[in-house]
Amino acid sequence: MENRITYPVSADNSIELPDWFRQKYGIKPGDEISLLETDAGLLVAPRTELVMQLLDRIGEGLQAKGITLEQLMEDGRQVRGDILREEYGIDADD
Repeated sequence: MENRITYPVSADNSIELPDWFRQKYGIKPGDEISLLETDAGLLVAPRTELVMQLLDRIGEGLQAKGITLEQLMEDGRQVRGDILREEYGIDADD
C-alpha cells in the first residue's frame, strides 16, 4: 500500500506528525522515529519497528548460514572473555 501525504517543514525545521499517523504507528511523545534513506526517498518509521526489521534480517542471515542463536551467544561470550583478559587482565571465569 502506498499512501503519499505531504506535510510542510516549519521554520524550525520540524514536521508535525498528524494524530492519525501517530496512533496508527503507536508513536507517543518522546518516542524516536527513524529516517532511512532509500532509492525511492526517505522512509519514516518508528525506531522500534526498524530495529525489529533489522533483527529479522540478521536472524535470516544467520539461519541461512546455519548459525543458531545459541552459537551466536556462545561466540559472543567467548569474545567478551577474550576482551576482558586482553584489555583488563580479568578472567571471566573467576
